[in-house]
Parts: sequence; structure tokens; C-alpha cells
Amino acid sequence: MQDEPSTSGKLVAAAAELFGRKGYHATGLAEILAATGLPKGSLYHHFPDGKAGLAMAAADWTATALIRIIDDAFAAAPTYRAGATHYCHKLARLFDITAHDDACPISVLLFDGPENAAFRAHAETVFQRLIEAVAAHARRFGMSDTVAREQAETLLITVEGGWTLARARQKSDVLRSLPMRLFPAPG
Repeated sequence: MQDEPSTSGKLVAAAAELFGRKGYHATGLAEILAATGLPKGSLYHHFPDGKAGLAMAAADWTATALIRIIDDAFAAAPTYRAGATHYCHKLARLFDITAHDDACPISVLLFDGPENAAFRAHAETVFQRLIEAVAAHARRFGMSDTVAREQAETLLITVEGGWTLARARQKSDVLRSLPMRLFPAPG
């Protein structure tokens, strides 16, 4: 039997889903509360900074979910290339499951939010967590720290652009094609 999510967990999950679908500014606190069935006092008890604090927590929650996908993709992979390919294919399946309207769950939270240094700094921290997750797998395959970080950044930059183009085209094939672009056949 699975434990019931905590009050803050319910708020964060609902916020991540709504922010990802509608954007930061188009999502109101009343909508988040309606999705959870929780009273307004619960939100401010767990997130005294209100919507901004909730958005940062939702970005962290999303990053944790993406790191689980990264780790799962690379876990049984015999090579970095195989792990990166599996990761791109997992993201394509995730894209197919969503309504194709979701933006990058992290950037929509932190770059569409208030224009302030705290949000930008938090975005950098969240993306560094993702880069480090991929880089750890690259190092496991024998890459030096520098090369591992470069490969991780390249993969995440490519995925970010691929997700955006997949949204524009409404086709997950863009994400499935990324490994061919990242690792072209010699010749």
C-alpha cells in the first residue's frame, strides 16, 4: 500500500502539473488549491513565500523525477551512448503520455516566473543537478570529469531544444531522433 502524499507534496505535484501545462503566470493559487482540495492556509503554512516558493519546490520535485528517469535510462546501459539513447526514448514516451502541451517542466517554472535573481539562481541549481546526474553516468563509463560534464551538458541542451521542437510539431519523433544527431554514424 502506497502512503498518501503529504499536504506539501500534494501542493507541489499539483503546482508542477499546472505550471507545466499553463505556465507560471497563467496559473493561479486558487487553481492549485482547487486541484488539491486543500485550504489556502495549508499553502502559506508550507510555502510562506506563496506562489514563488511553491514554484521553486515544484522545480525541485520535477528535477528529482527527471533524475529518476536519467538513472533508470543509464542503469542497465552498456555504454554512455546506449544510456543517452534510452533517455531520449523515455522522454519521447513521456511526451506521448502528456498532452503535448507541456513545456520543459523546469524552465516553464523558473524562467516564466518572476524576473528576479532568486529564480534564475534556482534554475541554475536545478539544471546543475540534472547535468551532474548525467555526468555521473558518463564518468562511470570512463569519461574524465571534464568530458563527462561536456557530454552531460550537450545531452541536456539537445533534449531541451528537442522537447521544444517536438511541442511545435506535436511529434515525439523529434526526441527519438536525438541520438542519431548526437552520435552520428561515422562516414
